[in-house]
Amino acid sequence: MIESCILEHKKLNPSLLKALLSLFALILISCQKLPQKNKPNIILLMTDDQGWGQTGYYNHPVLDTPNLDAMAANGIRFDRFYAAAPVCSPTRASVLTGRTNNRTGVATHGYALRTQEKTIAVALKKAGYSTAHFGKWHLNGLRGPGVPVLKDDTHSPGKFGFDHWLTVTNFFDINPLMSENGSFVDLKGNTSDIIVREALAFIEKKSKQNLPFFTVIWDGSPHDPFVASEEDRMKFQDLDESSQHHHGEIVAFDRSLGYLRKKLRDLNLAENTILWYCSDNGGLSGVQPNSVGELRGSKGTIYEGGLRVPGIIEWPAVIQHKVTRYPASTMDIFPTIVDILGLPDDDLLKPIDGISLKPIFNTALDRRNKKIPFSFKDQGALLDNNYKLIASSIEKNEFELYNLENDPIESQDLAIENQILFEQMKKEYILWNETVELSMEGKDYPEGKVLKNPKSHFWMKDERYQPYFEEWLERPEYRHRILKGR
Repeated sequence: MIESCILEHKKLNPSLLKALLSLFALILISCQKLPQKNKPNIILLMTDDQGWGQTGYYNHPVLDTPNLDAMAANGIRFDRFYAAAPVCSPTRASVLTGRTNNRTGVATHGYALRTQEKTIAVALKKAGYSTAHFGKWHLNGLRGPGVPVLKDDTHSPGKFGFDHWLTVTNFFDINPLMSENGSFVDLKGNTSDIIVREALAFIEKKSKQNLPFFTVIWDGSPHDPFVASEEDRMKFQDLDESSQHHHGEIVAFDRSLGYLRKKLRDLNLAENTILWYCSDNGGLSGVQPNSVGELRGSKGTIYEGGLRVPGIIEWPAVIQHKVTRYPASTMDIFPTIVDILGLPDDDLLKPIDGISLKPIFNTALDRRNKKIPFSFKDQGALLDNNYKLIASSIEKNEFELYNLENDPIESQDLAIENQILFEQMKKEYILWNETVELSMEGKDYPEGKVLKNPKSHFWMKDERYQPYFEEWLERPEYRHRILKGR
């Protein structure tokens, strides 16, 4: 009725009309239970090892990303978006749980997510969504290049709430061998194109059934070893061969993103689909030109170059374009979706380290009211808007303090100069880390302890995969790994 009244007002300024309609949409999504037809579709899109500076909209010197640029120009572009950790598996765990990785059992890459965790896929499945995962998984405790996830894997995507999955254990390149709900499928083509194509087949099917969908697309690019097509790396001939392939993989991802966005428009789904994009950690060292936009550090470090990543949310029905320096992280994704849909608070396992970003969708907020904590093995950080405390070693009591507004490259440690703030943030971080240690012991779970979880190991040493070795010796991505492991 409100919408009708607005539309009937002939003299209303078009800009004001759009703002009022956006406000109306936000009122709708604030309801505790959205009608099925009003529920937004949700797509989470993540690249693998793409650095903060590796986009066209940040004026990369050689790389064009026209589709990322278009998405950024139509949604919220976060200039300070953070991965929960500086490597991949921990960040992926944070997306699914809204919690820092160490709480979930995923200390670093190749660690298994505990089945005791509550995930966004389970929550959305309960809310009536069809759920699917496409691409890299890396949460089942297996290391080494990506191989198909086995049907009986106790930590497959299906065990964490995904109805459908097409996935591999880790990174993957051109012509991948993947697992579709446990059945091996040999696919041909560029990996970015493949997983978007397969995801769209799922999306189109659910759209015809008038079912809301939750789709996770986790690309394997531009993770090494870099394998791009000749066409995609053609523009980068002045770079070393490795960097050519690296940037070529980003070109392929950007192309697949363009296809995804166009197809959503063609299916009349774009308007009410939340498309949330980010990378899983900071950029790689050794890539030329610089992958992190001159920030300090790179993948594996807790400085800005290791944690800050590109981030965009597009939702045309609700979100108006803006560029924000509001600090946000992958830990915020699950709480935001819970808030948007009005899901039960107990869908989230406490304590939660992220917050809902819904209040900033159409409000000019610059300051975050809750600090962003990071936990990575014996290291960590605490981000309080412009100030960042770094724990280079918790065990050795080694901490640093930086003002990111005045010193974005983290070159001047203010621990002595601003001792009062330093001690305050240090105390706060230590207290927070104590809650993480309790989580690591399993105190957050009904059982009060951690149940059996797979230990991190290479799939080449896993007897479940050995029956496939003779056949896989013909595959170049596996051959030397298998021979080395024998």
